Amino acid sequence: MASLKEMRNRIGSVKATQKITKAMQMVAAAKLKRAQDQAENARPYAERMASVIANLAAGVSGEGAPRLLAGTGSDQRHLIVVATADKGLAGGFSTNVIRAARERINSLIASGKDVRIVAVGRKSRDQLTRLYGDKVVRTFELSEHKTLGLPAAQPVAELIAEAFEAGEADVVTLFYSQFKSVIQQVPTAKQLVPAVVEGGAEPIDLNGAVYEYEPSEEEILETLLPRNITTQILAALYENQAGFFGAQMAAMDNATRNAGDLINALTLQYNRKRQAQITTELIEIIAGAEAL
Repeated sequence: MASLKEMRNRIGSVKATQKITKAMQMVAAAKLKRAQDQAENARPYAERMASVIANLAAGVSGEGAPRLLAGTGSDQRHLIVVATADKGLAGGFSTNVIRAARERINSLIASGKDVRIVAVGRKSRDQLTRLYGDKVVRTFELSEHKTLGLPAAQPVAELIAEAFEAGEADVVTLFYSQFKSVIQQVPTAKQLVPAVVEGGAEPIDLNGAVYEYEPSEEEILETLLPRNITTQILAALYENQAGFFGAQMAAMDNATRNAGDLINALTLQYNRKRQAQITTELIEIIAGAEAL
């Protein structure tokens, strides 16, 4: 059984841990507001971009359609982009995204598809490299950027465009965590190539008017589609960042509460042991006095 000194040391250690988890909770809460604002501000832009593309795509068909919109006509080669956090201590935040990506990857491999993986974030890099080895063709770390912005999304978008143009990918799918609330982050899969119109991104209503574009719709789409990939990736990274801070805040709050419960239990155990030791010493003193 542990001595009183060992129990005091353990209580002190748990209290020190509780201070750390409380501080991390407060830091995450402070960063969450800014990250949430970025995610919410990026959503309308990404949705509007998808709406413009949907409106232009309505007037494009056949061989004139850009390849990023029409695709290659095959779905044999898949590029899976998995975006997670660089850091941990956020519960199952990154694990949930990776689990969703793994299910898709395993399903594609079982169907005989050629799968390549791009890991964005240290957590996805570590787990996916261990699971799939050389199928992970490129990794990106977000901690390289002081602030999350276009420089973080642009290299990923360029890699996707290059892989598609080189014939190394027929379909590109992005996995990330969509921020709903502090306690709810939803792993989400979004197809980036060929471009698809989201359910909430309806074509713009022209009220019956007919527009002639200069340059043509095809030329405009050739410019917009690569930018759309960058926009969707950036919006996903913002969603991920907000979700990470929300998950970390909740995880550190739970850790702080658990540490408090453990401190109370250890303190009670310590007091009982100390009381029992004092009682034993008194009995020994009384017994010795009686013997004299």
